Amino acid sequence: MVKRVLLAAPRGYCAGVERAIETVERALELYGAPIYVRRQIVHNAHVVRELEERGAVFVESETEAPIGATLVLSAHGAAPSVYEEAAARRLNAIDATCPLVTKVHAEARRYAAEGCSIVLIGHAGHDEVEGTFGEAPEAIRVVGSAAEAEALEVPDPCRVAYITQTTLSVDDTAEIVAVLKRRFPSLRGPQVDDICYATTNRQNAVKELAGEVDVLLVIGSSNSSNSNRLVEVARAAGIEAHLIDDETEIEERWLDGVETVGLTSGASAPERLVRRVCEWFRARGVTEIRTIGPRLVEDVFFRLPVELRRAATSAA
Repeated sequence: MVKRVLLAAPRGYCAGVERAIETVERALELYGAPIYVRRQIVHNAHVVRELEERGAVFVESETEAPIGATLVLSAHGAAPSVYEEAAARRLNAIDATCPLVTKVHAEARRYAAEGCSIVLIGHAGHDEVEGTFGEAPEAIRVVGSAAEAEALEVPDPCRVAYITQTTLSVDDTAEIVAVLKRRFPSLRGPQVDDICYATTNRQNAVKELAGEVDVLLVIGSSNSSNSNRLVEVARAAGIEAHLIDDETEIEERWLDGVETVGLTSGASAPERLVRRVCEWFRARGVTEIRTIGPRLVEDVFFRLPVELRRAATSAA
């Protein structure tokens, strides 16, 4: 019988996600519905559904937005070709790319200009990886594991640089980088780690929680990279872990023989979903629900996209 629920800290929204969601909300206020959004603004089904109810229309490609429409580009970033197509269609494009992803794009352009083969550590097919790859497709190789790093061949082993997706497992990435450094002693990399501060903090919080719980529930959608990594971190620590969109996906059998449940949420999951899961446990008699872990204050803040700030000034 579950006796307690321990909440990880920090958890939930990061600064880039907050900025992206507010971008769509402000665009709806300034321009009115419909506002078109290329891909999911953030990888969370609840957030997407709620924005749709307010008038956002999510499209797979910028070519699906009508000529002259307002189009928001998601937090995950987009390839240069997307911006070119948006301009050709006279779209009012608002760039909600997380500034930390923008940093990785800039690194890709710089290394490509210097003639390096670029190793992009990340998950092939993920929106963020697709956007970064588009900055220098002729120079970039996507590597997703240590085995792939071992097998990598490049034209000049003395001119190799690496960049990473921002939502990876810290430990897995370190293993891949170690392989690359051994194989390419002249390897160059970012001065500041590409993995997002929030991704790192949430993984560390799960590691702190792992020794205190019998099972971990991670709130996040199935296509959320950082949420999936939290599940992997827990399992690597020997803790059973499950990814859930909300309380309706909790399976009672997971709790058989369990006294302490850990609960966290990915960087694109709203805190209200945590409260709903807590209420689910309270309805089943659990009275001890508390936060543990480091009281780490995340004070990162990103301004809204310049396109929105200019439009707001004009409308004032």
